[in-house]
Amino acid sequence: MEHPENEACYEGLAVNKGIEQPDPVNPAIAERLKHLRKKTLTADEYVAGILRGDINILSQAITLVESARIDHQAMAQEVINRCLPNTGKSVRIGITGVPGAGKSTFIEAFGKFLTGQGHKIAVLAIDPSSERSKGSILGDKTRMEELACDPHAYIRPSPSAGSLGGVARKTREAMLLCEAAGFDITLIETVGVGQSETAVHSMVDFFLLVQIAGAGDELQGIKRGIMEMADSIIINKADGNNITRAELAKVQLQNALHLFPPHESGVEPKVMTCSAYEKTGIKEIWENILHYCSETQQSKYFDIRRSEQAKYWMYETIDEQLRNRFYQSQKEQIKEAEEKVQHNEESSFAAAFRLLDNYFKEDTKL
Repeated sequence: MEHPENEACYEGLAVNKGIEQPDPVNPAIAERLKHLRKKTLTADEYVAGILRGDINILSQAITLVESARIDHQAMAQEVINRCLPNTGKSVRIGITGVPGAGKSTFIEAFGKFLTGQGHKIAVLAIDPSSERSKGSILGDKTRMEELACDPHAYIRPSPSAGSLGGVARKTREAMLLCEAAGFDITLIETVGVGQSETAVHSMVDFFLLVQIAGAGDELQGIKRGIMEMADSIIINKADGNNITRAELAKVQLQNALHLFPPHESGVEPKVMTCSAYEKTGIKEIWENILHYCSETQQSKYFDIRRSEQAKYWMYETIDEQLRNRFYQSQKEQIKEAEEKVQHNEESSFAAAFRLLDNYFKEDTKL
């Protein structure tokens, strides 16, 4: 670039031309990246990688499970079936609670305690999906900064994608892959949006409800159906000036639990206090979980519950596949039905039955 300041009329003032700016991207590397394609793994490579505990391959396999593509689904099911003999050896813990109860902070403190005890833990964190944009923040790794850096912990955030209770459709399959990869404790953190959170109960061995002081009295506790399924309730944030309130909430919730029918496991749910921030009460919570697992394994309830859960998810998968096939095969007919329903030319129920009749007639022909 020429500078007019260097002309004779501006004698005594000089401005250097500067240097030519290099290309921000190395041309050689750019050319290599252009031809570099992501390698597609085979089922054998997926299974071998998972069984030897390769986190990168495990993550790719979970992405495969979450994919909606038919070829990905077929590959995912093959990988899961081949990994099944190596599953079922972990303790599955579901953690739910109202937003702001400190679930992520508790999981980090709890997870660090477990890895300190020599355990390998997998955290499957379900992040709420936007009804408008369908996107998710997937920021649980940011919240669990210390745990995310722990070599004995694996954190996998997944979008809820509109699933009931914030439990992603493929969470159970992801849990099985984590077990095959050698993780002996699996923590499933749910969105925490209300009574529909009971969906998590159908995939875990121990269901932990995180509460905070001031969330209600005994009557409020009775009204919440999710409490009937909790295997234990913890009052988080029992620190500082909040200790007295947390102890009061503990007594109130314990009284509320006495009014419920006996727990089907035969083990009475326990209400405990802890502080995830100060890392107090964590050890006692883990000891309570171990006691529960020991009692239910002796009574055979542990194995019975797992077999019932497997059957439940078989039916859930059938429902999901039927729903997906219906919407895929009736796309055009659904648009026409929507027009008629919106213009009051046909009732919603009549349109629904007509679409279903069309679907079943087409399915019979196939």
